[in-house]
Amino acid sequence: MRGTDPEMRTAFTRKPQADKPDTLGKNYITPGGLKRLSEEYHFLVSRERPAVTEVVTWAAANGDRSENADYLYGKRRLRQIDGRLRFLRKRIEAAEVVDPGAPRSEQASARVFFGATVCYADATGAEHVVCIVGADEVDLSRNHISWLSPLGRALLKSAEGDRVELRAPGGTTELTVLEVRYERIEVEPFREPPLAESAAKGVRRSSNPPGRD
Repeated sequence: MRGTDPEMRTAFTRKPQADKPDTLGKNYITPGGLKRLSEEYHFLVSRERPAVTEVVTWAAANGDRSENADYLYGKRRLRQIDGRLRFLRKRIEAAEVVDPGAPRSEQASARVFFGATVCYADATGAEHVVCIVGADEVDLSRNHISWLSPLGRALLKSAEGDRVELRAPGGTTELTVLEVRYERIEVEPFREPPLAESAAKGVRRSSNPPGRD
């Protein structure tokens, strides 16, 4: 794990680099992350939205809409759903899937890129392990951080033995990269909200994710 002599790399401290223009619009994501976005899209478009629409239609037939709580809530919920669907559609259509477990060259596997699992030591010597994932996959309980986060930016392109500079709101600190590896990253699957309107309506599932037929 520590085949590189840290003493040989003592003088090298790499500072985080700003994004290049051609990377600003990219939505890098793991296969598991894309699956979760697609499943949420399926749920909203085929189950939750039809169920809320049914409530709105029922409430609209019950008199004065301006004082009808069910109607007002339903319309607000539909706007929220439609906004989320637009967001999910854009993220899915812009997705560039990167499989961390896919074979890669020895040179590529030695450095930190999207999908890497990285072990590093902070300024106190404490060791930490993080996985570099997409902005839609961040899960701090699993130590999954975005490649666009301050820590993700600091680690990108580094190799075992490198010292990198982490710039965060709380100040600047130096980290030492101890190990870089690539393996499958487990992403928390999408789970239907227990209080969703569709849970009571039992609307049938169907549909395909946008741009992924």
